[in-house]
Amino acid sequence: MNVAVLSDTHIPSRAQRTPAPFRERIRAADHVIHAGDFDSKGALADVQDLAPELTAVSGNMDPRVGLPGVASVDLGGVTFVVTHGTGRPRGWADRVAGTVREESDEPRVGVAGHTHELVDTDHRGVRLLNPGSATGAPPADRTTMLTVEAGGGDLDVTVHEV
Repeated sequence: MNVAVLSDTHIPSRAQRTPAPFRERIRAADHVIHAGDFDSKGALADVQDLAPELTAVSGNMDPRVGLPGVASVDLGGVTFVVTHGTGRPRGWADRVAGTVREESDEPRVGVAGHTHELVDTDHRGVRLLNPGSATGAPPADRTTMLTVEAGGGDLDVTVHEV
């Protein structure tokens, strides 16, 4: 299963649109995960229109978009627990891993954004993914997203940058 993973689009406050190559990856995916900070209902609607299936959460910039703070989805034998990761950058990994453990006992992957920093690491037994900012919104130093091939409980993560 091909999963597009993105976060922190911040449209329209910090960017006008998700880059065309990323829009194509979203369209081509079997499932899309967005870890919040759409920044507007219009940005959410755009991703919903592109995505064949969408799991999304609200970020600290999404008080009016109507999404949950935490969501889980099972894809390719892996439980993905999605949260934004709101709070200070220090302690981000502990916060996100704690949320993941509260939500699932299964082999799991935590997906979160907020810091705009690309992360793929194991933190105390929880694999954490942060796709960075799909629009390069500050404080990001580049424009990134991830794709994940999930199957049989295994993951193959690829970083994409424009």
